[in-house]
Amino acid sequence: MDSPRGSAFVRGFVAIAPLWLGVVPFGVVYAVIARDAGLSLVETQALSLLVFAGSAQFSAAGLFATGAAGVEIVLTTFLLNVRHVLYGLSLGRRVPLDGWRRPAAAYFLTDEVFGVVAARPAPSFGFLMGAELSLFATWNLATFGGALLGATIPNPADLGLDLVFPLAFLALLVPLVRTRAELAVALVSGVVAYAVAQVVSGGVPIVVTGIAGSLLGAWLTRGRAVGEPRFEDAVREVA
Repeated sequence: MDSPRGSAFVRGFVAIAPLWLGVVPFGVVYAVIARDAGLSLVETQALSLLVFAGSAQFSAAGLFATGAAGVEIVLTTFLLNVRHVLYGLSLGRRVPLDGWRRPAAAYFLTDEVFGVVAARPAPSFGFLMGAELSLFATWNLATFGGALLGATIPNPADLGLDLVFPLAFLALLVPLVRTRAELAVALVSGVVAYAVAQVVSGGVPIVVTGIAGSLLGAWLTRGRAVGEPRFEDAVREVA
């Protein structure tokens, strides 16, 4: 258990630091794309402060550029972020979140924070908030810097920055895969996400993959509250 509160917050803040190297270029790239789409400095920064979701912000900027309707933009960003409901349900079972702590934790929750906190035994609310605010501050500073630099930054794809976030997610995933059931869920989810993305776009692949992965994980771990599930038995039943 993390204690005292101050040190827990600092540990959470520092735990995210290795991911800053991936978050900073991604935030800068978002800002450049948003400015190219016609968003002002204030609008670009407002999305980072109020939405605070990289994939949703990228999609919103792209939709703004094509002149999409407001309903389409809101629906797309909602589908992209619906996975956070699953994150919240998972963290709510491990971190004390009573009163104001629940909405505060939900507002700043991201994929990276979930990965870091989920891998920690008995995380506290202080640790969670430290990790969340560490990423929030870094993302917004990167966004602001990118929005100011604007056209002076070359095409992000030419720099290979489009690979930064996939690699960051892989770095988060590896420590979380500890059992054969978790490995199976990760592999199947990857295949499902790729297959669905070839048919539909937007946030649909994320929703479908989240549901499919959750159902598979629940089935492979049924009746086993503690310990590694008997993955071999599940495979024999399928065969």
